[in-house]
Amino acid sequence: MIDHRTKFHVNRMCRALSVNERGYYKWLNNGGRPKKWQPLLAEIHRILDEEPDNDNYGADRILIALTQRGIMTSLSSVRRAMRKGNLLKPNRRNPDGLTKADKKSMRPQNLLKRNFTAKAPNEKWLTDISQVQCKDGKLYIAQVFDCFGGEIISLAMDTNMKKELCISAVEAAFKLRNPCSGVLVHSDAGSRYTSDAYKLMIGKHHAVQSMSDVGKCYDNARMESFFATLKKEKLYRINTAKLTVKQVKKIIFRYVMIYYNRKRISTVNPGGWPPTVYSEKSAVACTAA
Repeated sequence: MIDHRTKFHVNRMCRALSVNERGYYKWLNNGGRPKKWQPLLAEIHRILDEEPDNDNYGADRILIALTQRGIMTSLSSVRRAMRKGNLLKPNRRNPDGLTKADKKSMRPQNLLKRNFTAKAPNEKWLTDISQVQCKDGKLYIAQVFDCFGGEIISLAMDTNMKKELCISAVEAAFKLRNPCSGVLVHSDAGSRYTSDAYKLMIGKHHAVQSMSDVGKCYDNARMESFFATLKKEKLYRINTAKLTVKQVKKIIFRYVMIYYNRKRISTVNPGGWPPTVYSEKSAVACTAA
C-alpha cells in the first residue's frame, strides 16, 4: 500500500484489501514495529516447544521460565501475550473420592496439621491413592511425595487398591531414600492406612505415622494437588479409557518420574527448579556449607 499511495487513494486500497483504514494509519505511525506482546509470545512458544508436556504451563510457570532466560517482564504481560495467542486454559478437576474410613480401627493423630513445609528432605512424606479408568479395567496409583521440593519419591501401580499397593509405594520410598529415624509419613484415613500390616511397616522403618481427619481432604491438600495436576495435564488429555493398563502405566511413570520430577517448572521451589533438581542443588549447597 505504501508503494501505491501516489496512484490510489488509501481509502480505496483499504476497501479493496479488506483492511481497516484506522488500523493501517496506526501501523504506519508505529513504523511497522511489532507490538510488545508479539516478541514475548514468540519466546513463550519457544518455551512450550521445548518439551511436549510444557503445553500445560500456565502464566506463572511461563513467567519463571522467562526469568530463567534473563527475560524480565510482568505476570500481567505474560497473561496478555498468552491470551493473544489463545494459550490460557481453564482449570479442570475431578476428585475421585476413593477414601473409605475404617471407623473400627485406632487411627493415628493428625501430626502434620496442614503444614506442608519442610526444611530438609525426608522430613515429611505424603502418600495417597487414586484411580484411572483404562480400556481393560481400572488402574490404581499410590505414591510418596516429599514435602521438601515436592519430589515424587516412589510410584506403585496395580489393578486393585488393596493395602499391599500402598505398602509397596512406601516401602519403595524407604529403600530409595534410606532416611534416618523419625520421618513423618502422612496419609488419609482410609482403611489401607489403618491396617495392621501398614502400621507394622511404618514401625519397622522407625517412622512416625500421621493421618488426616475423616472427611477432611484439605488435611492432605498437597497430595490432592499432585493428583489434580497429573490428571489435568496428562491423563484427561489422552483418553485413558481407550488405552490398556500397561500403556497407561508407562505414560504415568514417564510423566511423573522424568517430566514432573526433573523437567517441569515448579511454582513452589525457589528459582522454579523442578523437584529433583531443587533437592540435588540443596544437597550440594548443604555440603558446601
